[in-house]
Amino acid sequence: MTLRTIKGPAIFLAQFASDTAPYHSLKDIAHWAADLGYKGVQIPSWDARLFDLARAADSKTYCDEVKGILAQSGVELTELSTHLQGQLVAVHPAYDHAFDGFAPVALHGNPTARQAWAVDQLKLAARASRNLGLTAHATFSGGLAWPFLYPWPQRPAGLIETAFDELARRWHPILDAFDEAGVDLCYEIHPGEDLHDGVTYEMFLERVGNHPRANLLYDPSHFVLQQLDYLDYIDIYHERIRMFHVKDAEFNPTGRQGVYSGFQPWVQRAGRFRSLGDGQVDFGGIFSKLSQYGFDGWAVLEWECCIKDSEQGAAEGAPFIANHIIQVASRAFDDFAASGVDQAMNYRILGL
Repeated sequence: MTLRTIKGPAIFLAQFASDTAPYHSLKDIAHWAADLGYKGVQIPSWDARLFDLARAADSKTYCDEVKGILAQSGVELTELSTHLQGQLVAVHPAYDHAFDGFAPVALHGNPTARQAWAVDQLKLAARASRNLGLTAHATFSGGLAWPFLYPWPQRPAGLIETAFDELARRWHPILDAFDEAGVDLCYEIHPGEDLHDGVTYEMFLERVGNHPRANLLYDPSHFVLQQLDYLDYIDIYHERIRMFHVKDAEFNPTGRQGVYSGFQPWVQRAGRFRSLGDGQVDFGGIFSKLSQYGFDGWAVLEWECCIKDSEQGAAEGAPFIANHIIQVASRAFDDFAASGVDQAMNYRILGL
């Protein structure tokens, strides 16, 4: 296996974009990110202050302008994201009102039209990614079965299978669109989505025929909160990991609460997202494993913390990631001791 050096540091702009400078335009936020030491930015495709998805899908000229704006600041575009639109590809009715806010106002209260809009958004993202010269794209799977996560009351026979059959039916044409564009669609494995761990990803992957574009965005923070072995996950799924969110978390159960955390707000939960270095994630182990398996994508900060301010988290994030990126070896460490024997010598050593 060829060792490759991970690219970075980069930053996901979704948690920082706002109506105030320097977060209100692509040019200004790119300068802000570069000044902090980031080399790449990941753009939320739904935020019109930063990006016009429909225009990018239809205009290579506009895409060149976007890349030019970033280049002037000294950063690259790592990927686009459709997390919010992907969520709307599959929504259980229990969440209709909560997720309406992810869609245009004209679609509120109309789940059928909202879902059709979301599918179109994903297909636009496939074309936009191709026009931008990108190779990977971030999204959520949405969820039809999520309300039935805990098996009480007892689930009717076939309920989960039917939900995953339908999820696959909805996503297969989207995956085909990304395949046509030459871009990997990377699902962020995340609670609230039907694809929230390895087992559910495999259930989905089987139903889409092991589609070559149905790949993974690796974010260890969501596995800490589930108490899933996030290092073993890399060993199992490294061939499908095409994106990487660098996000920290901690899990501190007590006699009062555990994984479910008793409906408490984030700061009072046993499982909490933290700024980089403030949580429990073994990033040394993660960067080592990803480098070992030849991952050469971007290490992208997704900042979320229930305690620390975002400005401090962003400022600390770039050097944290940079210090964890491993410049992989160009030769074996023990080459100095190589004996230089040939095949004939190998036969003699083995007595053959």
